[in-house]
Amino acid sequence: MTLLRTGIAAAAVLATSMAASAGSLEIQPVTDGVYALVGDMEQRSPQNFANNATFGVVVTGDGIVLVDPGGSWKGAEEIDAAIRSISDEPVKYVIDTGGQDHRWLGNGYWKAKGATIIASADAVADQSDRQSMQFTMLETLIGDALAGTEPVYADTVFDDEYAFSLGGLDFKVVHPGAAHTPGDSYVWVAARDTVFAGDIVFVERILGVGPQSLSGPWLEAFDSFAALEPEHVVPGHGHATTLARAKADTYDYLANLRARIAEHIDAGGDMIGSVEVDQSAFAHLTQFDALSRRNAQQVFSEMEWE
Repeated sequence: MTLLRTGIAAAAVLATSMAASAGSLEIQPVTDGVYALVGDMEQRSPQNFANNATFGVVVTGDGIVLVDPGGSWKGAEEIDAAIRSISDEPVKYVIDTGGQDHRWLGNGYWKAKGATIIASADAVADQSDRQSMQFTMLETLIGDALAGTEPVYADTVFDDEYAFSLGGLDFKVVHPGAAHTPGDSYVWVAARDTVFAGDIVFVERILGVGPQSLSGPWLEAFDSFAALEPEHVVPGHGHATTLARAKADTYDYLANLRARIAEHIDAGGDMIGSVEVDQSAFAHLTQFDALSRRNAQQVFSEMEWE
């Protein structure tokens, strides 16, 4: 097993060095038949079609499983173009890992192509609750690039777990609880020792704690997939990486922020002062200046009532 893992890891490193691009997406080989499509680290724009996230592709021999559909119809088209440079197999399943726009607003494109869409019930509820706000935001941020995008929800909806097989590979979709969004899920492909973590994991850029997020359960969601000890982690933002790097950029950031906010509350601090808590150990992460202070206020509002 150790030799096999070492060989696979070495192949993945070699493949990563051969990464290509399609539009605004970088195609990053991860392991046998597994790819990360790495989008922009910055804001949604007309150039990236709201694909400012990372998406997962698994080629099985009997069809493709796509993890997250893209942030718009045109975003899904861009993902399809990237996939076509990898394989001519059809996309059979699309998994929505959460309620953010890039986790579901490309559904209509894939539905029209005959794919089955899978999502947790909590993700579908979140998508429905926030879709009007998301469309308003995207009309401002990407303008005409939103053309053709309509809200299309999952065909297969599950509560906690859903399993299926394709091309001899078993896929397990797990909704461990709320994290970045109420319906976040991860996808475990044991035969490839790979977890697609969706927005439970951000690497290279700072995560965002929004009004829809719960930082405490987010740590528990991370622990849920970390217990699998995956060799490969495909995050919701950033490049495919190791569990150690995922922990450093996501779990450790959240744990530090919650610890600093707890100290601030215990000292009688208020929300206004919460933005000054020490997050400097994570200042190397992209978008730190834009999001760290907002994150602190959001976590304060959550922990004030814990």
